[in-house]
Amino acid sequence: MNVTRIIGIDPSLVACGWGVIDKAGSKLTHVGNGVIRPPAKEPLASRLHFIFAALTEIIDEYKPSESGVEQAFMKDNAMSALKLGQARAACILAATTNGLNVGEYAAKVVKKSVVGTGAADKAQVAHMINLLLPGAHVKAGDAADALAIAITHGNSYVAVAQLARRAG
Repeated sequence: MNVTRIIGIDPSLVACGWGVIDKAGSKLTHVGNGVIRPPAKEPLASRLHFIFAALTEIIDEYKPSESGVEQAFMKDNAMSALKLGQARAACILAATTNGLNVGEYAAKVVKKSVVGTGAADKAQVAHMINLLLPGAHVKAGDAADALAIAITHGNSYVAVAQLARRAG
């Protein structure tokens, strides 16, 4: 059976989560996860470069063939949304520079994919990640969210590939 290695990325300028899984059919395997924490007092350009360089190293180490990234959302503060967009750009560039396909997913889609409801909280997401990926032992937060993004991408990517095979 073909194994697809996927990296999920939860962009942030403060704590950028990443998670790597292997997907073989319906079987999911936890490979690795963590959080990239750029130096908070550095200028924005330095923090963006830090994220790009750290993700590039992670991609070089784990060698995923696919990636998923959470979409930006606008809550209350336009400036925060703009900065999140810049962090997303650094993440997407790290993936595409290394030849990865990038799927982009809204937070509600990720939560629904993993938990069954788009209104799930971070604790519920982490609980499901620990059920779906035995050995992950993640707490609620950025790494759990990144693993959820990887799972969502794996399910979406596989579905699209199956449809393409049937069509052609």
